[in-house]
Amino acid sequence: MGEVGIHQRRLESLDAVPKLLFIGGKWRPATNDKGFPVFDPASGEELCIVADASIEDAVEALNAAVEAKDEWAQCAPRRRSDVLRTACDLLLDRIEMLALLITMEMGKPLSESRGEVAYAADFLRWFSEEAVRVGGDFSRTPDGTSRTMVIRQPVGPCLLITPWNFPLAMGTRKIGPALAAGCTVVLKPAPQTPLSSLALAAVFEEAGLPAGVLNVVTTSRASEVVEHLLQNHSLRKLSFTGSTAVGRRLLEQCGSQVIRASMELGGNAPFIVFADADLDVTIDAAVKAKMRNMGEACTAGNRFFVHSSLVEEFSTKLATRLGDMNVGPGDQPGVEVGPLIDHASLEKVKGLVNDAVTRGANVLVGGAAHGGPGYFYEPTVLTNVEPSSELTKTEIFGPVAAIQVFEDDDEVIDLANDTAWGLVAYVFTQDVDRAFSVCERLEVGMVGLNTGVVSNAAVPFGGVKQSGLGREGGRVGIDDYLEYKLIAMPALGTSAAKSVHHINGGGS
Repeated sequence: MGEVGIHQRRLESLDAVPKLLFIGGKWRPATNDKGFPVFDPASGEELCIVADASIEDAVEALNAAVEAKDEWAQCAPRRRSDVLRTACDLLLDRIEMLALLITMEMGKPLSESRGEVAYAADFLRWFSEEAVRVGGDFSRTPDGTSRTMVIRQPVGPCLLITPWNFPLAMGTRKIGPALAAGCTVVLKPAPQTPLSSLALAAVFEEAGLPAGVLNVVTTSRASEVVEHLLQNHSLRKLSFTGSTAVGRRLLEQCGSQVIRASMELGGNAPFIVFADADLDVTIDAAVKAKMRNMGEACTAGNRFFVHSSLVEEFSTKLATRLGDMNVGPGDQPGVEVGPLIDHASLEKVKGLVNDAVTRGANVLVGGAAHGGPGYFYEPTVLTNVEPSSELTKTEIFGPVAAIQVFEDDDEVIDLANDTAWGLVAYVFTQDVDRAFSVCERLEVGMVGLNTGVVSNAAVPFGGVKQSGLGREGGRVGIDDYLEYKLIAMPALGTSAAKSVHHINGGGS
């Protein structure tokens, strides 16, 4: 499709999305009609203006969630399931429009944006099935004096805060289990990428979701708006995906109202290549683990540890693959690497690479910003990376593979675990005993064994240490949105049970 066709499709996608707040089932402007701009990271140009919610707007959204909570909690699980499944189907029906929207506001290539829409829909499909499977328990106490019933009920109104790197999928990964459990929600998307969340709200509206169950507030003043909501006694849960630094502050703010918190935070993933690894499989996986989303993913391979016997061949092949990747605007044909999200992200990546080179790293490919407008950085491979380099101690969040050498298993496990984060690790070996031993010893919540992709709606996603609290997805993904309630009663045949029977007048 020519430039005119792409331009027309961009306009149509933008026009299809309300730029307003979604509160209590209605689209409306922010207080005083304030707004903030959304930019295209491929050009730096403004895409549109969206409503800029105030504290008062956010409180109104929470009040709407509170007002809707009882009816939604008490409605039939099948009803909740049907709404989620309808929303899933609507996402898939609109995959091209939504994919272009993601590419425009976030930058990733259209092929990856289409994949994100499908991934987002998977969460709605998965939790539509889980909505009808929320069970409980009935048992007799060990001493025989009581019978107990345990039921699970929705935790209550939730605040969901999503990041910019997967703006649609991170929304459905939180909304899906919350709605399936019977919770009402306020969604606060990242200011860089609000359009995907607004499009998602429109999908749920069309799917028949009752007013007030889902509310969306876009704002450029996230810290003050969120802090105020976290002081509100009506809010019962926070689910946040973002940086560890922000996560720590939010956990502190949750304390005053003892709000349940789920945190999916940063990562510093080790990518470990043992001497017996299948190199072709490993290189393919390395490209996926590093270059998916331009490296702007908490699961991205960050620290590459390669056995000394393979490091030269691995580095050369990886550099060739990354060097051949086509960099450009994500809506252009054949593009494999889009821009970083903004100027600050570009400057961060440039600074990390320059620091590593200053400390002695060699640049095999890339190593500089890509020319032209927008926030592009060349796919980069560094070797002889000094362990003290800044990029070994922080999330790079860019298309940079930093390679270090190791000699034995114990050494590389110590290196891999030497970080405050523990989200995911990647391990490549054909030795079964080594595979299980290493996977068990790594201090992470997830391991990709001979694969560069771990994410799936059907599996629990999350980390340990400072990578977060709780799990999203899989059979356990709904648990953080449910409370356990115990109902205890005397066992039949006990004196207490007989007295209750007598008080109630007996009978059959």
